[in-house]
Order: sequence, then C-alpha cells, then structure tokens
Amino acid sequence: MYIFGYGSLINSSSRQLTGQTGKAIPAIVDGLVRHWSKIDDSYVISPLIVNQGQGQVNGVLLEVDDVALAEFDRRERGYHRIELDPDQIEAHQGFDPSQTIWVYIKDEIEAPCSNSPIVQTYVDTVIAGCLEISESFASHFVQHTQGWQHPMINDRHQPKYGNLAGVSEHHHSIIDDLLLVVRSS
Repeated sequence: MYIFGYGSLINSSSRQLTGQTGKAIPAIVDGLVRHWSKIDDSYVISPLIVNQGQGQVNGVLLEVDDVALAEFDRRERGYHRIELDPDQIEAHQGFDPSQTIWVYIKDEIEAPCSNSPIVQTYVDTVIAGCLEISESFASHFVQHTQGWQHPMINDRHQPKYGNLAGVSEHHHSIIDDLLLVVRSS
C-alpha cells in the first residue's frame, strides 16, 4: 500500500524519523487542495493539511506496510485517512494502482494565528524535501499551497518544528527565493 505525503513526508530525512518506507514516487494528485491550517489546540504550529476540492497537490507516494502505516497514523494525529482513487494520480515513475493509496486529510481549515503560526523550519523541511526531487517541484509546492498570508515566524535559530530534518544552510537562500513569489503577492 501507499501513503501520499504532501508536506514534511516529502522530505526523506523527516519521514525516516517516524518509520521505514519503500521508494518515494513523485506524484501530483488532482482533487485535493493544500492549506496552512491549525490542527487543534495541542499544536503550537500550523502545519499543512489537504482537503478534497478543485485543485492539485504535489507530493510523494510512499510504499508502506501495516507497521509503518500505524507509525504514520500516530505521527499524523489530528488528521484522518481516506483512500485515493488511482485515476487522480499522475506519476512519471510507475506505481501499482491495484494497491490501496491513503492520504491524511482534515476537512475543516482553521487559519494559522499568532498562537499557532506557520513556522519557517516546517516550511524549510517541506521545501528541502521538494528540492530532493527538483526546483520546479518545489516551485509547484509553493504555488499550489494556500494560506501564505497567515502569520509566519522565522524560527531557524530556535526551531519549533519537532521533525526538522534534511535541511542544510545552503537550502535557505533557495527556499527564501522560492517564497518571494508568495510573500510579495
């Protein structure tokens, strides 16, 4: 089976903090919309969510077994899992459409606020993961994510994101340049 990872799970180092996966297959899923959103009051940051809608979201299909799925279910608390239709998925590398494909969603969008902002280290983790694939993949992520106008803090010197991984200092200028598009609009 697969999990479609559309946020920090894109980053190979971050997902390895939780569980083992097989290969990661870059993909675009139609019929989902990605947002920055609060999850619940126990979260001190606003992570990414997807919900069903008129949009497309890039990410990775991750091969998992039952043990890894249970580990990722714990990591993705506050979300619920739904099955994706293989026809929604465009992937240049082959995947087995007969396998179950899960995605973690949250139906309600709750705008990030100063008590639960978007944090730079989470953004860095996700975009560094996108850069493992390509800069155009990272650009697609930025352009197809909603909610960049909400409160965001730069926590690079005191990280608030617990699964920060796979981000090098050389990523910072690339990430900052990619974000200029959304921050200036």
